[in-house]
Amino acid sequence: RWSWPLKANSKISVPETARENKTVATEDGVSHLPIYDLDPKLAEFKNHFNYRMRRYHYQKHLIEKHEGSLEEFSRGYLKFGINAEPGATVYREWAPAAMDAQLIGDFNNWNGSGHRMTKDNYGVWSIRISHVNGKPAIPHNSKVKFRFHRGDGLWVDRVPAWIRYATFDASKFGAPYDGVHWDPPSGERYVFKHPRPRKPDAPRIYEAHVGMSGEKPEVSTYREFADNVLPRIKANNYNTVQLMAIMEHSYYASFGYHVTNFFAVSSRSGTPEDLKYLVDKAHSLGLRVLMDVVHSHASSNKTDGLNGYDVGQNTQESYFHTGERGYHKLWDSRLFNYANWEVLRFLLSNLRYWMDEFMFDGFRFDGVTSMLYNHHGINMSFAGSYKEYFGLDTDVDAVVYLMLANHLMHKLLPEATVVAEDVSGMPVLCRSVDEGGVGFDYRLAMAIPDRWIDYLKNKDDLEWSMSGIAHTLTNRRYTEKCIAYAESHDQSIVGDKTMAFLLMDKEMYTGMSDLQPASPTIDRGIALQKMIHFITMALGGDGYLNFMGNEFGHPEWIDFPREGNNWSYDKCRRQWSLADIDHLRYKYMNAFDQAMNALDDKFSFLSSSKQIVSDMNEEKKIIVFERGDLVFVFNFHPSKTYDGYKVGCDLPGKYKVALDSDALMFGGHGRVAHDNDHFTSPEGVPGVPETNFNNRPNSFKILSPSRTCVVMLITRRI
Repeated sequence: RWSWPLKANSKISVPETARENKTVATEDGVSHLPIYDLDPKLAEFKNHFNYRMRRYHYQKHLIEKHEGSLEEFSRGYLKFGINAEPGATVYREWAPAAMDAQLIGDFNNWNGSGHRMTKDNYGVWSIRISHVNGKPAIPHNSKVKFRFHRGDGLWVDRVPAWIRYATFDASKFGAPYDGVHWDPPSGERYVFKHPRPRKPDAPRIYEAHVGMSGEKPEVSTYREFADNVLPRIKANNYNTVQLMAIMEHSYYASFGYHVTNFFAVSSRSGTPEDLKYLVDKAHSLGLRVLMDVVHSHASSNKTDGLNGYDVGQNTQESYFHTGERGYHKLWDSRLFNYANWEVLRFLLSNLRYWMDEFMFDGFRFDGVTSMLYNHHGINMSFAGSYKEYFGLDTDVDAVVYLMLANHLMHKLLPEATVVAEDVSGMPVLCRSVDEGGVGFDYRLAMAIPDRWIDYLKNKDDLEWSMSGIAHTLTNRRYTEKCIAYAESHDQSIVGDKTMAFLLMDKEMYTGMSDLQPASPTIDRGIALQKMIHFITMALGGDGYLNFMGNEFGHPEWIDFPREGNNWSYDKCRRQWSLADIDHLRYKYMNAFDQAMNALDDKFSFLSSSKQIVSDMNEEKKIIVFERGDLVFVFNFHPSKTYDGYKVGCDLPGKYKVALDSDALMFGGHGRVAHDNDHFTSPEGVPGVPETNFNNRPNSFKILSPSRTCVVMLITRRI
């Protein structure tokens, strides 16, 4: 991974050549790509980029030739699965390995002898069932399954691959899922009332899991989340909600990452209409909604999921690769064959379905590292050599799929936000497809939480490296945008703890009452919880993400009901009352979270390309940097307060405190005076940075208390 100098003295900008140059295509491939102007070192791998660009253009050409257009190709959900046509219901399923097939369900008492299907030359089975007395033969909300002959004498029943709803009998342990035909009458269909909010300059993302979002030890619903949690997210000044575990998954404890039914809304939390209500409610509050989409793998569950269509056939007739290439050995899941025509139709249509039918504003793609490489990132430690990214280890089939997907999403919705979860740091992942990139808008800055966890678990406070923190937060490719986060759901799952619980541990059970003095552990924990999250937000990227509940320092960890915990929901919920009870200290962390989001809302520092780290004082444990026109001062020293600490800055004038983590309203000690004016003094020879103070042309002095961050705002320029 590459970063720009920490003491840069000018704003970062994309070279004009990169903005102006277009891809120059030739018969043999691509002679020039704008990414070479962004990073000349990429030109060393022209053969690789030419190959994948040729593959992308050829695949797109074939789709346009045989399907009309990529947009039409992505409407597969209107053709496959169960759909209404004039006077009939039509069901289509791609299952080339099946020798015979039937549609069964409540509508025919699960006897398919009268509803046998026919197979075309492409392995697509279909049946047309005429309406009965003017009404669909398959009623809305009735159960259905696809029954097919495997060729070994056995018939098997499977949930239709394109089903839009699937349920199970909750009263029976381990009960299988049934497909449910979802086609409500017009009077029961949810109609969206609110337009999509505009795309923000910088996303402030609230990552949430609907099922565990209630306080009661049970699965919460989409409507409960919409009515009870969305107002909290809005009140804390987030502008985007990222929803996990929306696609149906038979194993609840998989956190939604072992998907069984890709087009089905997770039925534990409600119906498709309930989810539409949630998205519309978010839009009414000005919140954009992203969906956690899992196209990197599929559940190995044969009974309920897509894997049930694999009966040992060759990969051309399957959704997945065969042999070892078709299995992820760490995740125990199946891996898609992204070169397969029907897999491309299935996955691209899946994205469009969620965008068109549910008005999602974009996606967070899970497991992108596993997709990008044939080794799936297993036992790999990426050191930053470009040879690690562009060579035989690269899964070009998957890269081409991602390029097609990003091109499609941004064509359908130019303001879509698409985020990649990639730990490898592959260059140009977040540059447009036309430039030669993969087309994502943002990548998650996944190294940041690892740094914080390492420090909290393995280092004393005085051992924390200021340059190490600053380097981790700024170590990114400056022409590709990142979403920074101190902790997500990953850091809270069973076996680990939330950051607040790492800091304060068992004292959170007894020491969070504001009616008694804070212990040293609680005082340190609350102070560092605020500082860690804020410096991550302010310096770590071009957007920010927080997982549900961590904004107020939710204690303990996340543990879904499973046999090992006696199927308990106790750790699979959010204790909102902790932040609401006035005499508990959780309210202070929540108030600071509101304030730091409001600061960006007002001054847009996250979207500013001006980011300059001017001071990393290892002895005094201070980091000073500028983001936009704001100056940030973080004092990580456990005990030392510095009066008259000299801070370098760009703009001359009068500065005042814009935000102070030590304020009483944030659970601090109120040591910083907010009414004081701080006037700058010029430093060195104008235009000669080496004569300036920390390479900054001006400076002012402030009080910097221990374990405190202060943001200074210029109120008058001179």
